[in-house]
Amino acid sequence: MNPSARPLPLVVTLDVDPFQRFREKATFTGGNISPAVTWTAGPAGTKSYALLMTDPDVPANLSLIGKPGMIHAGAPRQTIYHWVLADIPPGLTFLSEGAESTGQVPKGKPYGPMSHGVRGVNAYTQLMASDPEMAGEYGGYDGPHPPPNDLRLHHYTVRIVALDVPTLGLSGPFTGHDVEKAIQGHILAEGEDVGTFTANPALQK
Repeated sequence: MNPSARPLPLVVTLDVDPFQRFREKATFTGGNISPAVTWTAGPAGTKSYALLMTDPDVPANLSLIGKPGMIHAGAPRQTIYHWVLADIPPGLTFLSEGAESTGQVPKGKPYGPMSHGVRGVNAYTQLMASDPEMAGEYGGYDGPHPPPNDLRLHHYTVRIVALDVPTLGLSGPFTGHDVEKAIQGHILAEGEDVGTFTANPALQK
């Protein structure tokens, strides 16, 4: 594609509740069932899609999670990936509920080729690394799990990109960052939808 061309828009729809909140069953501890996602077809020349789900509201200092006291809403933050899926076939414009996860799997779900794309690994690979019972490589989708002592509402962005290549050439435990690099110069169209979630009772009112 022309590197200077502006990507066309895709309309992405994430299955959330009427208040744009993630349903409990889609959260890491509430069921961890991947939500349905639909998107409009990419333009002529679309040869694959990629999906990334990010949370930009994760505390930069992870040692604050679950400790006494609250994490201030203005505390420094970092972005992590909850869902990494590349090489989605060009004829596919939806992922049904549960397509990428039907429950929490200690040590993670497999990464690699699936019928609907190629799974990378998400941030739980790093987040669970110090827990012997949970440590592993977490492929595909693992849902929201914000700290209950966090005063910031977490926002989860599901981004779909239509690409002019049939494969990004990624294999093994590739990450969301790897996908971000690989799609540069190949994006024909893109779109996103955002859902929210909090585990802080004070923010649930």
